[in-house]
Amino acid sequence: MAFLVYNIPIMRKKRKDRNYVLYRVSGGDDTYIGLTVSQGRAFWKSVKIRVQKHISRAMKENKDWTMCNFIRETNETIYYEVLEVVRGRKAAYQRERELISELNPSLNDF
Repeated sequence: MAFLVYNIPIMRKKRKDRNYVLYRVSGGDDTYIGLTVSQGRAFWKSVKIRVQKHISRAMKENKDWTMCNFIRETNETIYYEVLEVVRGRKAAYQRERELISELNPSLNDF
């Protein structure tokens, strides 16, 4: 008995229930609230990679964003911390807006 196999790519449904990490970057009195996708359960590592991306973009690209200007001009040590882990994209973005309203960070542009 022979089987016929078709070379058709199988499309997987995108997950809607990923973990998102809400984090705070601070240096001196200035703070920034951000959001990144979690790489598995490595929440701190996910935030570390995202902060490195912020620093890299600030140094390599000529963006006139508040966060980029702060990174280029500061002599302060930059610290970061995990605030929360939220399940689901919509809930994570909503919680980020709530935290920005509550904490009023100085480096968020909007």
